[in-house]
Amino acid sequence: MTSGMGNNIKLVFLSCQFPYAFSFVIQSRNMRNSLKQKIIRVCNSKIKTKGPKVGLSLYAFFANKNDDPELLMEMAVWWIKTHRLDHFEKAVKIKNLAEND
Repeated sequence: MTSGMGNNIKLVFLSCQFPYAFSFVIQSRNMRNSLKQKIIRVCNSKIKTKGPKVGLSLYAFFANKNDDPELLMEMAVWWIKTHRLDHFEKAVKIKNLAEND
């Protein structure tokens, strides 16, 4: 049930108002390898062409169309929820985070 998103899965149990009733959410801590490699590749390219101080937003990794909403949401969760990044961040920082995830 990992959907190619890595092997590190955490089950979070959420209690509700009814006794013995539980729901669970599967959360993956690691992003899929293809997204990780894309982040590193794009960061390397931007750093090479614009220098180590270049800033990127999460949209720098996607075309100007929503052709893969699941991948965009995975990136948004990684960017906003996991790492709490600002709208623009240095490519060097983004690359480092992706390499260490």
